[in-house]
Amino acid sequence: MMTNEWIDRLRALRVMPVIQIENAADAVPLAKVLVENGLPAAEITFRTTAAAESIRLIRAAYPQIVLCAGTVLTIEQVDAAIAAGADFVISPGFNPSTVTYCLENNIKMIPGVNNPSLVEQALELGVSALKFFPAEASGGINMLKSLVGPYSQIQLMPTGGVTPLNLGEYLAIPQVIACGGTWIAPTRAIANHEWDLIAGNVREVRAMIDQIGA
Repeated sequence: MMTNEWIDRLRALRVMPVIQIENAADAVPLAKVLVENGLPAAEITFRTTAAAESIRLIRAAYPQIVLCAGTVLTIEQVDAAIAAGADFVISPGFNPSTVTYCLENNIKMIPGVNNPSLVEQALELGVSALKFFPAEASGGINMLKSLVGPYSQIQLMPTGGVTPLNLGEYLAIPQVIACGGTWIAPTRAIANHEWDLIAGNVREVRAMIDQIGA
């Protein structure tokens, strides 16, 4: 099992808000809601052109936040994310070129996998912190349990279909570091500045984590 400090920080969080920001001006107000309501973390996805600037603004306003870039598909996006201030990057799939680039440049990365062959490719390169994606579409809890049977050394971040209804089941698996939560800060709610709604979601997640226990 990995004991790197950044992995330990993720395990302490238990849930990583997965966020798509259309307008970088919304980044700091959103981060404020996350921090002040007990979940100081954000995965800003590179699904929009506002991603890098959003990361830069959040890092400047909240240096303490656990901040990563998601949906990172290319080496150029890796460089942009790290330059903006991301602690690490996450990809939906396993691209050997991108993973190797990160390893060679001491950039922390969690690549995506959803089957044994991809897990073995990751382990061959020395990578054991992995994103299980798309979690529910790939078999959910049962598939994840099947993977950690032969590969007990991996640590996983399930994302995609994780909700308050199944969060506890995922977090009960020892190899799960944290779960990606796309429901916490919906894109539309961010765009409409529904900060009270998002704050309520954060507090709900925080209460669930406290109830489940670390």
